[in-house]
Amino acid sequence: MANFYTSYYPNYFSVEDILASQDRVPCKFEVTVKGLGYLDASSGNEDILPGSKIELPCWMARPLCSSKRLPIVSAQLPVNYRERYREILSADACVVDLQKLGPHFYELGLHLLPITSAPDRPRLAALLTQVLRDRLRPIMDDAQHCSADETSQKIAKLDRLEIRLFRGGQESVRDRERWLDRTAHLLSMAPLLAASNARHKRKRQDS
Repeated sequence: MANFYTSYYPNYFSVEDILASQDRVPCKFEVTVKGLGYLDASSGNEDILPGSKIELPCWMARPLCSSKRLPIVSAQLPVNYRERYREILSADACVVDLQKLGPHFYELGLHLLPITSAPDRPRLAALLTQVLRDRLRPIMDDAQHCSADETSQKIAKLDRLEIRLFRGGQESVRDRERWLDRTAHLLSMAPLLAASNARHKRKRQDS
């Protein structure tokens, strides 16, 4: 069965986590930051001044928002999670191209929850839950009934989590077919070992 590990909180060893946390988040600086004015290309100041708005990678925005004394920045939701897209996703989530909207739509959304303002937090949580709930059944139906030639087309509009679910559904179908054919218990040689044996066999034949 596919490995549906979760990496929604900082996980140093998770590639999915690293890729998701690279996405940029609109931030407003609440304090003066010395010597980093070059981060704001529209400003000629040497320092970042309070009120400056800069998009920062999510991995950088999180610690700056959660400073114990005074938050250095306050984060805003990226456009893909704001009211306009919430309305589109609520109307019919199944037709939305999440790959284009954000290949780590759910992962990034869960990263944003701790740093989102209090009024937006429950709306964001509800959005992530509802979108996955609405899209899950069609994804599983496609995984169980589409042919190998149709797979690329079916996953073209899915985000990374949905693709893992789709692949897991396909693997479950193959496991069921092997069980019905009474071949599930048969042992087979690992591909690497089979390739190695084939190379040794060719060498013996050549010699």
